[in-house]
Amino acid sequence: MKLIIQIPCYNEEKTLPEVIADLPKELPGVDAIEYLVIDDGSADRTIEVAKELGVHHILPLGSNQGLATAFLRGLSHCLQLGADVIVNTDGDNQYDGHCIGDLIKPVVEKRLDVVVGSRPIEDIEHFSFLKKRLQRVGSYMVQQFSGTQIPDTTSGFRAYSAEAAMRLHVFNRYTYTLETIIQAGHMNMRIGHVPIQVNAKTRESRLISSIPKYIRRSTSTILRSYMTYKPLRTFAYVAFVPGFIGIILCLRFLYYFLAGSRSGHIQSLILAAILLILSFLLILLGILSDLISANRQLIQEALFRIRLQEYRKAKGENA
Repeated sequence: MKLIIQIPCYNEEKTLPEVIADLPKELPGVDAIEYLVIDDGSADRTIEVAKELGVHHILPLGSNQGLATAFLRGLSHCLQLGADVIVNTDGDNQYDGHCIGDLIKPVVEKRLDVVVGSRPIEDIEHFSFLKKRLQRVGSYMVQQFSGTQIPDTTSGFRAYSAEAAMRLHVFNRYTYTLETIIQAGHMNMRIGHVPIQVNAKTRESRLISSIPKYIRRSTSTILRSYMTYKPLRTFAYVAFVPGFIGIILCLRFLYYFLAGSRSGHIQSLILAAILLILSFLLILLGILSDLISANRQLIQEALFRIRLQEYRKAKGENA
């Protein structure tokens, strides 16, 4: 069994040596361990440092394309290299590399497809009170939208089976953490979590440069990901509001009409008609989106089969 540990990096020449030093050289149930550095257009000596450290594989993206793109390109490259298990960790040395054995164990034993390393959020000293609360609220929201029970949904310390990596798609350039959990939940992947430890803070987060901006982007990612997999339900929820108000206004007009007051309430009837038409149109959009979603699932399955063929060729197996 081959394990590849991928490390997306953007200007990480100072912390990369610490990251590599903590990575395991051997693990139970694993025949080979290799490291992959994905250089996301670094302007420093990240690539040179990776070579000096003896990193097995380096994937330069050429320009800064964002963490989500670097993550996805890394998964694809790991599959091309014939990885059976892929671990993603950060280049800022946030996660304790000694926990990788615990992280991959459920995947190696074929009990889970995706494993998320759950940080001790409340015990991390450099996390502010506000950040801790946002982590909890955000994780709760993702749990509700994905149907999973992952307590730390923003953790980037994760293990994937090769098949799970082939099925994942990331449409958001900002981050992959929330979207991939929602995808895994709705694609019926076996996803779980294990407790991990973190290292001391080495630099400020590049994803959370502004709390309002982070909340806005994260909320948008959650809603968009959910809408991708549950479009009819999403539009039905939205259509309920104008539909309910429209019905109430119709009943109000009918009440006054039957009570003998047959003038002066025509505005309510007009507004009710507009709201009911809007609700009907939203339901139609939901139906169309649901049909598009079904087509997308067929395309994803076809893409998975293509990736599987390429993976088997990389492993030297018969298609």
